[in-house]
Amino acid sequence: MFMDMKPPRKPSRLSRRALPWTAVVSLCAAILAWELVSRFSGLPAFILPAPERVAVRFWQALADGNLLLHTAVTLSEVLLGLLSGTVAAVALGYAIAKSRLFERLVAPYLVASQAIPIVAIAPLLVIWFGPGMFSKVLICALIVFFPVLVNTVVGVRAVPQPLHDLMRSLRATRGQIIRRLEVPAALPVLLGGLRIGATLSVIGAVVGELVGADQGLGFLVNTARGLYDTAMVFVAVLTLILLALALYGVVALMEKKLLSWQEVHE
Repeated sequence: MFMDMKPPRKPSRLSRRALPWTAVVSLCAAILAWELVSRFSGLPAFILPAPERVAVRFWQALADGNLLLHTAVTLSEVLLGLLSGTVAAVALGYAIAKSRLFERLVAPYLVASQAIPIVAIAPLLVIWFGPGMFSKVLICALIVFFPVLVNTVVGVRAVPQPLHDLMRSLRATRGQIIRRLEVPAALPVLLGGLRIGATLSVIGAVVGELVGADQGLGFLVNTARGLYDTAMVFVAVLTLILLALALYGVVALMEKKLLSWQEVHE
């Protein structure tokens, strides 16, 4: 059935040029809807501030350095958590992909770990490891770990067996097989998991900061909420969205660079 399916067509030049404009139009429409609701719904500003009020609050927080400080803390936690979670997931995922026995041993624990919401164990991690950066990095790593692990296993196992046989017939070493066959073959799937992990890592950092922290965008949300500074809550949330989009874009750019060889062979 899948052999009869035609590959998806690449978007034309015209559609590629229209994509940025589509995003701009969509963003403007969302801001306009937000403005109309805040103006005509009768809701007070501490419940739904107008876009211009949020913009003013954003520039105030940016000017006094408060927003940059908390953003830098959250970004550090996200990057460290993403890096450590990805490295651990790739190493364990490769071991699982190469050994069915090892998979049977660790699979129940991995599945059970995903049945527990990160929000439920975040307070325990903060209690055990303290409210510092380490607990936030650990929460980020845990939330990134599983999707990258699954994609690593799928990617490594998707390498056709005849290619393994060909490499062995050429007397390739284990390192050469990994470097020249398994890594390039698994990279598209692995980078797909990394896209998911990049956005989830932001959630992990914020969850940890909401539980217990004295710095970071999650702490900023907690503080502004307690002061009924809803505009500042919006500023922190929008900054988190921009942070997730930036990380997603970086991974997408990496994917484009590392998988440029696919376009050559298409």
